[in-house]
Amino acid sequence: HVQLVESGGDSVRSGGSLRLSCKHSGFSFEDSDIGWSRQAPGNVCELVAVMSGDGSTEYTESVKGGFHISQDDAKKTVYLQMSSLQPDDAGVYYCAAVPKGSRRWVGYAWKCQGQGTQVTVS
Repeated sequence: HVQLVESGGDSVRSGGSLRLSCKHSGFSFEDSDIGWSRQAPGNVCELVAVMSGDGSTEYTESVKGGFHISQDDAKKTVYLQMSSLQPDDAGVYYCAAVPKGSRRWVGYAWKCQGQGTQVTVS
């Protein structure tokens, strides 16, 4: 049974940084990739970043250069480091196990599910 729990959301000023965490159990990169999606009020959910088991990553165009996925196997945690945050980056962020090959879907509408973690940028 795969479980992923997001945390780290907060309220920051424009230009600020945040690191989101995704603590997982039952997850294996042999079976899936990990994706971060976000949903802003009034907007559809968007897949913004994906990491594969070989460390390959993909980011939606608007966050390239500002967002970075990393993982700590020992802590069973995947991180989304976000810098130079802008109001357009605000929303609820979700992490999820996604099908292998989902890097191709980055930037597309996605299904946000789970508790998520709120990011506010003012």
